[in-house]
Amino acid sequence: MTTKQDAIRHCLGYPDAYEDYPFHDPNWCVIRHRSNHRVFAWIFDKDGFVWINVKCDPAWTQFWRDAFPAVRPAYHLNKTHWNSIILDGSIPTEDIHTMIRESHQLTAPKRKGAPHAR
Repeated sequence: MTTKQDAIRHCLGYPDAYEDYPFHDPNWCVIRHRSNHRVFAWIFDKDGFVWINVKCDPAWTQFWRDAFPAVRPAYHLNKTHWNSIILDGSIPTEDIHTMIRESHQLTAPKRKGAPHAR
């Protein structure tokens, strides 16, 4: 995965996903859940590469940053919960897909009847 269109197409393959341009800037595409409108992928061009911001479990944010130099604290988002993936060809596609899938799961609507955290 190296192009913005590849990233958008992949993200739109997740259930309940839709593409949005909330800043009226074609450089900034967000992929949201239809049912709760939460963003699970921010896709944009920066410094000559496509970047994808994804939500991470805080226990995994540093793991991904240590595993790949092209995974960094998220550009313009909370650094504890979000990472930026730079699509420079250095990260295996399977790992990119894993990070996007986790972001989709973390931002998905909560199931009704699920126990509440106390």
